[in-house]
Amino acid sequence: MENTDKSPTNSQQGRKIHTSRFGDLEIDEDKLITMTTPLPGFPDEHLFILLPHGPNAPFFWLQSTDSPEVAFIVISPDFVKPQFKPEVSSAVRKELQISKEQDMELMVIITIPPGKPQDMTANLLGPLVFNAEKRLAKQIVLDPTKYDPCWPIPLE
Repeated sequence: MENTDKSPTNSQQGRKIHTSRFGDLEIDEDKLITMTTPLPGFPDEHLFILLPHGPNAPFFWLQSTDSPEVAFIVISPDFVKPQFKPEVSSAVRKELQISKEQDMELMVIITIPPGKPQDMTANLLGPLVFNAEKRLAKQIVLDPTKYDPCWPIPLE
């Protein structure tokens, strides 16, 4: 997904949000990501913004625009397991209005245990599917016999 700068903008379509990690941010409305189905456990969270973790970091923050404390660390699965190419059903593609393969992007949620970054894992069982052009997203659940919700990420 396109990096979303967290610096203030001069756009007339701006929206101010409050976050627990980044403070107050002015974001462009056209950078909002709509979850077509809420993430499990977060039924009221529908709008998010993708914020880069740092200038050269592969990580992003998927930050809720309504709840300051709701944010997930995400990364392209290419950094975790390059051969990760799950089948995305035609129903999901239709829901996300994905008509071209290049409009579909995958991200996985990262879990970092407090004080133990060496034990971080990626949820390959429940990747996030994005329509980059339409700014729509959905978490899907894959076959648990093939995909691990706690795939280890070695630190280099």
